[in-house]
Parts: sequence; structure tokens; C-alpha cells
Amino acid sequence: MSLLGRDLAVDLGGTSTRIYARGKGIVLDEPSAVVLDDRTGKIIAYGADATDGETCWPVSGGLPVDGELTRRMVRYFLSKVQRNPFARPRLVMALPDSSTPIERAALSDLAFEADARRIELIPHSLAAALGAGLPVDSFAGHMVIDIGRDSARIAVLSSGAAVATTAVPGGGEAVNRAIVRLVEHEHGLLLDVHEAESGKRRIGAEWEPLNRHVTMRARDPDTGQEREVRLPVQQVYEATRQPVEAIVRAAMDTVERCPAELAADLGGRGAVLIGGGALLRGLARRLRASLRMPVRRAERPLECVALGLGRFVDDLGLIARLRNALAWAGPDK
Repeated sequence: MSLLGRDLAVDLGGTSTRIYARGKGIVLDEPSAVVLDDRTGKIIAYGADATDGETCWPVSGGLPVDGELTRRMVRYFLSKVQRNPFARPRLVMALPDSSTPIERAALSDLAFEADARRIELIPHSLAAALGAGLPVDSFAGHMVIDIGRDSARIAVLSSGAAVATTAVPGGGEAVNRAIVRLVEHEHGLLLDVHEAESGKRRIGAEWEPLNRHVTMRARDPDTGQEREVRLPVQQVYEATRQPVEAIVRAAMDTVERCPAELAADLGGRGAVLIGGGALLRGLARRLRASLRMPVRRAERPLECVALGLGRFVDDLGLIARLRNALAWAGPDK
């Protein structure tokens, strides 16, 4: 039995981890969650198997914030997609554009400790752009706005490399917290952030109609009982204005730091929205108005980074062809 595992791409996100297998596409999509026993502190579940207990989210901004929990979680996910329990796969993973050498080394070490035999680190913005179907090897400028659970990452790319990048803390989680505050202030009820996320996604990304409502389940702090609360979508839109405006300002700042010729390209080509936050109602409209450029949502916004990493798995020669753009990620181990 060969100990060489198949080629895999791992999109390690703050909300979800997705694994792409060569020739098969995305074979795993589970929450980046680890559940600990309330009494003993031992791990009792990972990902979709999460049950009652203390839920930990050990990844933030594409990097492990708890190295041990992340390593064990990744190893568990890899075991679910490989038939041979002793196989050592070759991994392709996304590395945040603003990462330090220490963070790059930590991500590589994590992969090897999870039994990878080789690791290729790809700039996050490049993987996102590839997954969104952008022609990253062209000289023209392209913008990607990735709104994840705990941060929004904005990048302008040209010739396969990021020319300007910006990261905004908060991301989709800041929007969820704004919805939680709205329910508490208007109705005196306690809304779980996961219910806020679910309600946000049920609202959808379309701007019209303005008179729609969304129903969420919140808890009465006095009785502990659950109650339904019906929120006007327009009210949710107004409540989330502040975190969304932070993303808009960061996008404008990123454009201003680009060379004039690339900024001119963006005026015609625009930006693409990816990540869970791309589903937020009215976001593309607000960005279009502020940036004065076309803004569209990717066809598969939640899966763009995994699909982009998968391009490198399916086409091994792609790494060599874009080597100049990838050189900053450091030599392979």
C-alpha cells in the first residue's frame, strides 16, 4: 500500500474548512469548529459532528490562533477524505497576503504536523481571484473583496501578483454583532450570533424589495424562553451600515494606493465579491456607488478560495508558471 496520499487543497477559513481533491473537486466542507467537553476539556467532536459542549473556533484570518487544536482538526478532516489512514498527502494552502515569516512558518509546520509530505503556500488573493474566474496572469488590474467571518480582505492584482492589499478586522462577524445589538435594543431579546448569521443569509443579497421581513429566534433574558422576532429588512440594513462602511472605506483606500493605470483598469473591470459576507443584502450596491465601478458577486462566493487552490492541484504546472508571484511565500520544505 502506497504511503503517498493524493494531492489536496485545504482552504482553512475562520468559519469553514474546505478540501479539494485532485480530479474530484470539493470533497469536504465543514465548520472550522472543535468541541471540548465542558468538564474535562478534552476534544469530543470536530466540524459537522459538533455537539453540545464548549465550541472553539481555532482559525482566524486564514491562520491558526490555537495551533494544537487547528492541527488536530486538520488531521481529522484529512482522514475523512483519504482511504489510506497512513497516507501523507501533498497539500496546497492559502497564505494571507499580509502574513509574516513567522506566520508562514507556523502554517507550514501545521501542515507537516498533520502528516502532509509537501506543502505549497499560495497567496490568498491569488487563490481567491482564480476561484472567481479572473484572468490573473493579465497585466490588467482586478480587485477581489473577500468578506470572511472575522475579517474582510481586499486586494488588487496584476500579472499574477497583489499590487495593493488591505485587511479590515470584523468582517461578517461584525455585521452579525450589529444584528444582535439591534434585536436587544429594539426588542429586549438575546440573539445568538449563529442565528444572526442564519437570518442574514435568509435575507439574501438582492436590494429589492425594501418592505420584506426576516424572522429570527431570540431568547427572553427574564424567562429563558425562545421567542420569534420579525425584523424589517430595511431596519437590518440600517443597523449594519457601520461595519459595511468600514469595508467600503478600505476598498476605496486600496484603489487609491494603486498605480494610476491599474486604477483606470478597475474603473472598467470593477471588483468581485467573495466569502460569506458577499451574500449581505445591498453590499454590492453600496460598493458600486462609493467606488464608482462595477461590482459583482462571484458565482460561488463561499467556495472561491478552495476552487482557486484546486486549480494548482489539478494543474501542477500552474505553480511554476506563476512562480514569480509565489516567490514571496518562501521555499518549500
